[in-house]
Amino acid sequence: MSRIYLSPPDVGEPERDALLRALASNWVAPVGPELDAFEEEVAAAAGRTCGVALTSGTAALHLALLVVGVEPGADVLVPTLTFVAGANAVAYVGARPCFLDSEDASWNLDPTLLEDELARRARTGSLPGAVMSVDLYGQCADYARVGPICARYGVPLVEDAAEALGATHDEGPAGSFGAAAVFSFNGNKIITTSGGGMLVTDDADFAARVRHLATQAREPVVHYEHHEIGFNYRMSNLLAALGRAQLAGLPERIARRGAIEARYRDALGSIDGIRCSPHAPWGAPNHWLTCLTIDPQAASATRDDVIGALEAHDIEARPLWKPMHRQPLYADAPAVITGVADRVFETGLCLPSGSALTPGEQDRVIEAVLAVLTR
Repeated sequence: MSRIYLSPPDVGEPERDALLRALASNWVAPVGPELDAFEEEVAAAAGRTCGVALTSGTAALHLALLVVGVEPGADVLVPTLTFVAGANAVAYVGARPCFLDSEDASWNLDPTLLEDELARRARTGSLPGAVMSVDLYGQCADYARVGPICARYGVPLVEDAAEALGATHDEGPAGSFGAAAVFSFNGNKIITTSGGGMLVTDDADFAARVRHLATQAREPVVHYEHHEIGFNYRMSNLLAALGRAQLAGLPERIARRGAIEARYRDALGSIDGIRCSPHAPWGAPNHWLTCLTIDPQAASATRDDVIGALEAHDIEARPLWKPMHRQPLYADAPAVITGVADRVFETGLCLPSGSALTPGEQDRVIEAVLAVLTR
C-alpha cells in the first residue's frame, strides 16, 4: 500500500491545461496576464480590492510588516501557537516578536490577553509596531474583538491567513481583516501554486508599495535605478496559472475536506479522552487539517502513541504547532502564557486531510487510530 500523506497537492487535468496554456503564451517570467488575473481573483475571494502575488506567504508577511511601518527595535505581538514563519518575518524587519497565548474557542489569539497587553503597553508608552493575528488550521480568529481592540490603540493589524483561504467570519471572509492579509500557496495548503503566497489589501497605495519592494525596488525609469533595498519576491506567471486552476476548484476542495473532517468526528469523537478541534461560533473553517487532542488521563493512548501507530502503517500524522515561546530560537522573547497553547501542543495531532484522500485511505487511517485508542 502507498503512503498516506497529511495534505498533499491535489492537481489534475485543469492544472495541467492551465500550465500548458501559459507556457504556450511565452509569459513565463514574473509578469503576465495569468498573474494579473490571479491577483484579482484571490483579492475578490478575500473581499479585497488589491492583491500582490509573491514567492511565499512568508515574503508577504515580511513586506506587510515593512509597509505598515514596523521599525527596527519595535515589538510585534504574535500568537504563540503558530508556524515559525510569522515570528521570523518580524525578525526580518529587525523587530522583536512578543507572544500571546490562545483562547479555547478556536485556538487562535486570545482577545482578552491582547486587550490587556495593549492596555498595559499604552500605560507605559510601549505600544507595539503591529499585531499579527493568525487564522489557525483554517479557522478565523475572533476579529469582531481583535480588530476593534487594535483600532482603539492605533496599532496596525496584519492578518496571517496563510492556512485559511475560503474560511469565513461573520464579518467577512478570511483575508478581509486588518491593513493587509496574507495567504500561502505552499504544496500542503488547500490550494497550491507549488510554492507561493499573496498579500491582499484595500489600499491601492499599500499594494503598489509592496509590488515595488517585491521587484527589487526598481525605480520607474528606463535604466536600472534603485534608491532603497528591495527583494526578489514576485510570483511567476506560470505558477499563477496553476493557482487560478486551483482557485476555481476551491469550493469543492472545502466541501471535500469538510466531509473528511465530519467522518473523522463521527468515527473518533465519541471516544473517551478525544476532543476534535473546536469550531468557533463566529464563522466557518475551510477544514484545511483535521486536528484532535488526546487526554492521556482519559484515553488509552497518548498523542505520540497514535502518531507512532499511524507511522507503522505508513500514514503521516503530525503534532500541532509547537508554541513559539517553547522554540529555542525565541526562548528569550517576551510571552504572556496561560497554558492553552502548551496543552494543545502536548496533546494534539493532525490527521491526513487532503482533498484527494480516498474513502479507502481514510478507512486505513481510522482503523489504525481506533486500534491504538481502543486496545
